[in-house]
Amino acid sequence: MELIIIGSGTGVPSRRRGAPALAVRAAGRLLVLDLGAGTLRSMLQWGLDFNQIDILALSHRHPDHVGDLVPFFFASRYALGYTRKEPFWLLAARGFAGFHARLKEAFGDWVEPPEGLMQLKELSPEAPDEVLWEGLAVKSAPTNHTEGSLAYRLEAESRSLVYSGDTDVSDSLVALAQGADLLVLEAAMPHKVPGHLTPVEAGRLAARAGARRLLLTHFYPPCDEVDVVALAAQEFSGEILRAEDGLKIAV
Repeated sequence: MELIIIGSGTGVPSRRRGAPALAVRAAGRLLVLDLGAGTLRSMLQWGLDFNQIDILALSHRHPDHVGDLVPFFFASRYALGYTRKEPFWLLAARGFAGFHARLKEAFGDWVEPPEGLMQLKELSPEAPDEVLWEGLAVKSAPTNHTEGSLAYRLEAESRSLVYSGDTDVSDSLVALAQGADLLVLEAAMPHKVPGHLTPVEAGRLAARAGARRLLLTHFYPPCDEVDVVALAAQEFSGEILRAEDGLKIAV
C-alpha cells in the first residue's frame, strides 16, 4: 500500500499546499480520498491520472474537500480527456445522491457522468459501515465535524490506513483507527477551533487508537509557523510525519 499526498492544505489559497486530497494505491486499485479544488491538475504533477481513479471516497461536502468534483464529472464526459470505460465507485455519506441532484439543477447534464460509469455507494452517517472488494476493505465511521462527515479505514495487503477527514475529537474515529499502520489526521490549527483537531489533540487521539505511525495534514497557514510534529509528540510516542504535497509513504 502506498500513500501520495496530493493536497495537504485547506480552502485558503497557498503556494505550498493544495486543497485536501490523498491518493492510495492498494490491491491493484487507485483510491482518492477527497477532491479539493485543483486536485485533478495536481495529480498529473505527482504522476497520477484521473482516468485511473477506481474509488473516490468523500469525507464530507465542504467546498475545500469537493471543489474538483464538478470539474471531474464534467471532464468524464469528454473522450478527448477521459478514456476510462470500466466503472468507478464513489463513496459518500447518505444524502450524496440529493446533493448530486442539486448540482445537476445548477449545471444540467454536464455533471452527469456517462451512463454506467459511476457506481454510487452511500454509507451510513450514523454508524460504522463498510464496502468490500477482492483484496480490499473500505470501512467508514462518523466523525465530529458536520452532519454526514466520515472517516475511512483502508485494509489491503495485511496493512491498514485510516484517514480522518475533518474532525474534532471523536470516539468513533478512535475505534475505527485501532492499531492502524498509518493514521492520517487533520491538525488544522495550533489553537483550538471547534470541529477540528489541534496537533496536540491529534497526538492524543493517535495514542488512544494505538496507531503505529501518525501523519498530520490539513494545515491552515498558522501551522506552518510552528513545529506541529513536536506538539503532537507531547501525546504520541510513535513516528510522526508532517504532510507536504507530493509526499509518498509506504504503508
